[in-house]
Amino acid sequence: MASSRERRVGKELQDIQADRDNSGVMAHLISESDLTHLKGIFPGPPDSPYEGGTFEVDIKIPDNYPFKSPVMKFTTKIWHPNVSSITGAICLDTLGTGWSPVGTIKTALISLRMLLESPNPRDPQDAEVAKMMIENPAAFAQKAHEWAVKHAGAPPREMPFNNMVAPAKAVEKKDDPKRYMGYSKALVDRFVNMGFEVDSVVEAFLYVGIDRNGGEDYVLEEAYMGDITARLLGEN
Repeated sequence: MASSRERRVGKELQDIQADRDNSGVMAHLISESDLTHLKGIFPGPPDSPYEGGTFEVDIKIPDNYPFKSPVMKFTTKIWHPNVSSITGAICLDTLGTGWSPVGTIKTALISLRMLLESPNPRDPQDAEVAKMMIENPAAFAQKAHEWAVKHAGAPPREMPFNNMVAPAKAVEKKDDPKRYMGYSKALVDRFVNMGFEVDSVVEAFLYVGIDRNGGEDYVLEEAYMGDITARLLGEN
């Protein structure tokens, strides 16, 4: 008899398959007999050095999932400050302390796709890559694109290097409590850690009708998580 974890994973895989055209991410089992080992796949985001590439992620589901996050690492080599260029290990709060039991394999993969769009060199997994991105964004973008061509099948193209300066500056932007519009910072930051901007997350909360709960943090229902993510991705 399937465990509750296996039933949940099976249901999530069905949802990923049904929503692949909207979400832009895909996952499937490595072996049909093992619901705890998956492969995730998603395209590099537009207007980034990774555009046109296809990136694969190894996914292992822990025994206490969903109370503990999936264990993910890139199997496609990638030049990115938050991913080890050697092991593929990932530095992302959503897959660690920022994980919530209402998170899913799909939302985790969406977070990774957003991480490619918005690298964070101030909290690096790979110090060499982060140093290059901060000190020489053009060189970083060029090398990231070269790796995407070599390892992810991206078509060669000329990179608009100037858009790589913004992520490093954005991290230094001082938080203004007014930006949170009465919502808990911890609640908003669960989505910020996926790569979305604070203002966009708050706008999505307001659009979906999320309760401010007196500014206190709380766990959102899975349906709300999906609605918020869809709004942030421009799907509604």
